[in-house]
Amino acid sequence: MPAAVPVPPDLASRYARSSAGRAWLGSLPRLLAERLEQWHLEVDLVPGCFPWSGHGGLVVPVRQDDGSPAALKIAFPHDEAKVERHALALWGGRGAVLLLASDSGSCAMLLERLDAGRSLADLPLDEAAQVWGGLVRQLGLVPDHRPEWQEFTHIAARAEQWSDDLPADWEQLGRPFPRWLLEAALEVCQTRGAVGRRSGRDLLVHTDLHFLNILARPGTAEAAAAGYAAIDPQPMIGEPEFAVAPLLWNRLGDLPAARPAPALLGRCHDFSTAAGLDPDAAREWGIAREVENALWYAGKGHRGHLARSLWVASTLAGNTLEGLPHPHSLPEPGQGG
Repeated sequence: MPAAVPVPPDLASRYARSSAGRAWLGSLPRLLAERLEQWHLEVDLVPGCFPWSGHGGLVVPVRQDDGSPAALKIAFPHDEAKVERHALALWGGRGAVLLLASDSGSCAMLLERLDAGRSLADLPLDEAAQVWGGLVRQLGLVPDHRPEWQEFTHIAARAEQWSDDLPADWEQLGRPFPRWLLEAALEVCQTRGAVGRRSGRDLLVHTDLHFLNILARPGTAEAAAAGYAAIDPQPMIGEPEFAVAPLLWNRLGDLPAARPAPALLGRCHDFSTAAGLDPDAAREWGIAREVENALWYAGKGHRGHLARSLWVASTLAGNTLEGLPHPHSLPEPGQGG
């Protein structure tokens, strides 16, 4: 890696845990140099500062040969990263960050530069709901003849897979939560998965549309969808209500201390309504997604994150599990837990 572009410690630590990750870290200097040369870019990073990074990649601020700002993203090659460019190409900058160029072999993309210091997490929830709803309406494309559509998996197929995997994982992990909650998730998989495939409402869905994955466009101050863009889409095809769940397991600290459970259900309703979605379908998908998350956390031994997923899933199912910490004391996604 050129001296001006150090790898953020969190990213280096995450990928140093596996041989594939270490190999990718070792390849970053070459990949960065190749893309800078290919796209005629100059690094635009303040000396001594780290570039931006998410869970799965490095994002370096750059200048194009005409002096205009952009962002060079190099992702660890995994399934979600390989299809991200296809979704961004379909959106064409409408509701999502604009894709300027891509290189499939290196999972590298040249992107519009957004304001990394301003996200939807900075807005009050009522304003955030209106921005989020407007973006969802823009992102919900109907499948057409373009070849990019062949790259995405279907939410209904994922639900069918969960119907098999969730009970097996629940047993293997020693039944880490009550059976009724598992059965609530399976009911969602059996009904929404089948309905989603038959309904004709299949759209392109940004499945990780949480508050930190929506950044402001530079020079905009108004809290409206036009001033923001989505990043890191993890795209799939299916019911758009699938997209609401990440809003429900983030920002639990914003729930009122006295009655957090009704407020979580209210948040599900408000964000769904702002996007023109069915709140009950969103609630049901939230149950299934959080039960799947809970089993993953149980397998990794992440007790705080497990407790958060169980609180959200059981609350959405209408019967908050007893004995869990108050949601204000649960870790946010990405924090230790």
